[in-house]
Amino acid sequence: MAGSREAAGRRTPAAAPPAVTGATAPGGGEGTASHAFVRCAAVFLPAEPPRAGRFAFWRPDGGPLPAEGTGAAEAAELTVARRHGNGARSRTVPAVLLPVAEAVPLLARARHDPAAHPAAACWGAAVLHALNLAARGRLLPGLTAEDADAWRAGPLDPEDIAHLRAVAAAMPPEAYAVPFPGSRPLQVHDPAHLVRALVDAVTDALPRTPAAAHLVGAPFAAAAPQYLPGARDWAAEVAAGVDAGVRLSLRLDLPAHGLFDMRDEPATEGEGEGEGEGAVGDGDGRGPGRASGERSAAAAVLQVQSLTDPTLIADAGQLWEGEGPDHFGPRARVDTLLALRRAARAWPPLARFLERPVPDVLPLAEEELYELLGEAAPRLAAAGIAVHWPKELARGLTAAAVLRPAPGSAADGFGFFDTEKLLQFRWQMALDGKPLTEAEMDALAEAHRPVVRLRDQWVLVDPALVRKARKRELGYLDPVDALAATLNGTTEVDGEEVEVVPLGALAALRSRLTQEAPVPPQPAGLHATLRDYQLRGLAWLDRMTSLGLGGCLADDMGLGKTITVIALHLHQRPAAPVLVVCPASLLGNWQREIERFAPGVPVRRFHGTGRSLEDVDGGFVLTTYGTMRSSAAALAARSWAWVVADEAQHVKNPRSSTGKALRGIKAPARIALTGTPVENNLSELWALLDWTTPGLLGSLKSFRALYAREVEGGEDPEAAERLARLVRPFILRRKKSDPGIAPELPPKTETDHPVALGREQAALYEAVVRETLARIEAAEGIARRGLVMKLLTALKQICNHPAQYLKEAAPGLAARSGKLELLDELLDTILAEGGATLIFTQYVEMARLLEQHLTARGIGTQLLHGGTPVKRREEMVDRFQSGQAPVFLLSLKAAGTGLNLTRAGHVVHYDRWWNPAVEEQATDRAYRIGQTQPVQVHRLIAEGTVEDNIAELLTAKRALADAVLSGGETALTELTDAQLADLVSLRRAA
Repeated sequence: MAGSREAAGRRTPAAAPPAVTGATAPGGGEGTASHAFVRCAAVFLPAEPPRAGRFAFWRPDGGPLPAEGTGAAEAAELTVARRHGNGARSRTVPAVLLPVAEAVPLLARARHDPAAHPAAACWGAAVLHALNLAARGRLLPGLTAEDADAWRAGPLDPEDIAHLRAVAAAMPPEAYAVPFPGSRPLQVHDPAHLVRALVDAVTDALPRTPAAAHLVGAPFAAAAPQYLPGARDWAAEVAAGVDAGVRLSLRLDLPAHGLFDMRDEPATEGEGEGEGEGAVGDGDGRGPGRASGERSAAAAVLQVQSLTDPTLIADAGQLWEGEGPDHFGPRARVDTLLALRRAARAWPPLARFLERPVPDVLPLAEEELYELLGEAAPRLAAAGIAVHWPKELARGLTAAAVLRPAPGSAADGFGFFDTEKLLQFRWQMALDGKPLTEAEMDALAEAHRPVVRLRDQWVLVDPALVRKARKRELGYLDPVDALAATLNGTTEVDGEEVEVVPLGALAALRSRLTQEAPVPPQPAGLHATLRDYQLRGLAWLDRMTSLGLGGCLADDMGLGKTITVIALHLHQRPAAPVLVVCPASLLGNWQREIERFAPGVPVRRFHGTGRSLEDVDGGFVLTTYGTMRSSAAALAARSWAWVVADEAQHVKNPRSSTGKALRGIKAPARIALTGTPVENNLSELWALLDWTTPGLLGSLKSFRALYAREVEGGEDPEAAERLARLVRPFILRRKKSDPGIAPELPPKTETDHPVALGREQAALYEAVVRETLARIEAAEGIARRGLVMKLLTALKQICNHPAQYLKEAAPGLAARSGKLELLDELLDTILAEGGATLIFTQYVEMARLLEQHLTARGIGTQLLHGGTPVKRREEMVDRFQSGQAPVFLLSLKAAGTGLNLTRAGHVVHYDRWWNPAVEEQATDRAYRIGQTQPVQVHRLIAEGTVEDNIAELLTAKRALADAVLSGGETALTELTDAQLADLVSLRRAA
């Protein structure tokens, strides 16, 4: 034992370990006994080999001990010391002994158990730190005094030593109360020594497993002692390493002028002893140094730090000359040499220190300095060797990929979509953030050393930077690729992700795109007061159209996208007319809002028979997507200030005739308006932005490869962020739920109404599932996908009403559909309160059945679908808003956008469109700016059916990032037969 402590507190020489007598206890169950151990005082009893140590658990208060029959527990009589006056007395108490391996988990739990005895809690802290050391690989093999194999913990960092000392200092007397037998006065073990012995015991016990013995052999793996007397010298070195009292570090010294050159500048006597100019002494008689003629880039000065007192630091030369602090102790030189020998295994050049009479200064060649800059540094750090670079050494040399106008480009302008104006892409070096001149980069390119002189200071140079300085030119980029790299902030060069720094006009463009545009005043002539978020939208549109870039205003439905465009026209007053392309249902809305908010601004419809573009001079021209397709040539022949695509999701397919026609109409700027920039997949986002800002996202094929697959599939978590950085300047997306956007909107309540199928519905449902699944199992390819779609449609129609599926000409509607019965109940309550209701269904046939049913009940209603003429649509909207028809039946696809129906306080989704974004658009016919009453949304769902299952999928889909959706119904065609059966089978238990 290395230390002891008197019971009264006086230090005395170490004594022999205490004798503990014990006998194996009778068998017993573990039960709650294991939890009782932590409530006992604990004392560690060291042994040889360390893994043979044991813990004694005893009760100072004389209480009952835990059941000792668990595992290898033993009952014993333990002699403990207790204070008595100014001295101490011993007594014998009953105890339970546990081997270290079994005590470790109990004590680890005691560390954080509020009911644990303080002695057990302190030993738990020591156990946890021992486990931490083992997890960090701080294990070293060695031999006991009897030449038996034993693991020990080491090397220990100063932090480890300080922590274990703190644990020992916090221990109560019960944790080390066992006295040395026969000691007078009574002496107890030094807790610090016990803690160190416990750490070694845990370290020695952990690797002893049957598997380890099988893999590496018996020594240092088997539980039984293995005697290795032939390894004593080796063990002595390891033991010295474990108990080494020093830590080494290297201080690098650089010459003040030029590199070290042992051939050209032989050292004079006395050089190298101090910290002057950092010259390497070779004429001081201390050793051979480097061979004559070798060039040294720097010198490594060996420093020694005391682990006992980390504030003691000295050069190794001082220790050898006797000039170092006396507190290092007599073993400092031996410990230093042993530590050097171990460090040389991590980095062989350190072995040259051992060749010198005094291991003080080591000249380093250039390649060795490169190694310290690179792969050698982490190896030395793992071995506990720190490397200190000179404070005056500049390490701020960096490289960035810069984009600048090519030589000969106009300095004051930037025609962004003029692909003839390429941008120069090259490496630019900077020192502490200040760009190097071409001459300085040339000098860097010619450097062949890891440390160079730049701007009157030494600079540490990464070889990779030298290679970049030698090959600065990276080629030329067209403006679209340059903008993409600029907005992302990084790009890939030779497989390396590098920072991109724009210069000149491109830097100004990025600044304008990424900074919030100044909010303009209310436009003169606007007969309305714009809200704050609408003014910000106006500022954003003004900036984008002024830059000729275009953009997508993707505010939620009802937030005022139309009035924002009207305000933009009044703000800019363009000379050429503005073309607005929208669904037919929105023509009237656009015309009324222009006439209302901007009286005096010309507005003309280009729609219907007799349409003409003659005498169009400024103002707005309104047309539909259908008319645009048929009159694409006439529209493309005119000059437009901007082209506005309202409900721009209509052009999400760039290969469609609508998409091609819209792309054929040229204008300085293009504006897309939509509440759903993405309905089903990211390709729709590409289509929108490829129209507003052609080329921004590259080709569709490359876009899907770079972004869509990774984002939609969740394969690359950073892909979504990269895409967001790129598209964020070109999409302005605000939601009603965003803070401060629409605080005046009333609350919206959404309710799912599960409805049981009627008997007829259930029978039809099961029959269709049974028959169609059998056909699907026998089909393949397109035929199978068609059958799946047919099955889903049939089941949804049955859930609505049997008459819809059976296509009955004169059906009896009452009491045949659970949904219809619930709808009647809802309408009775709503109409009794004087409310108005929108009822959406995706099937015109179902809408007609509902119209027939409600008319028979005497409820005033009207039906709007895709075949309703434009003029009739406007009349129906006015009629509903004036309260003449309390129930408005609408086809979801035809009337889910563009209508202002704030008279309704209730929205009923009779059947589900399997895309939440589309349903929200339909709800927004009522829940929009101008709504003053709370809106209640009712979704009717047939229980236990495919509708019920899809409702769960829709809930998950809503959680995806801002409309990054799956493929909708078509994705279900790819389900396996078993998955499809599980999706559509009727669950009667529901």
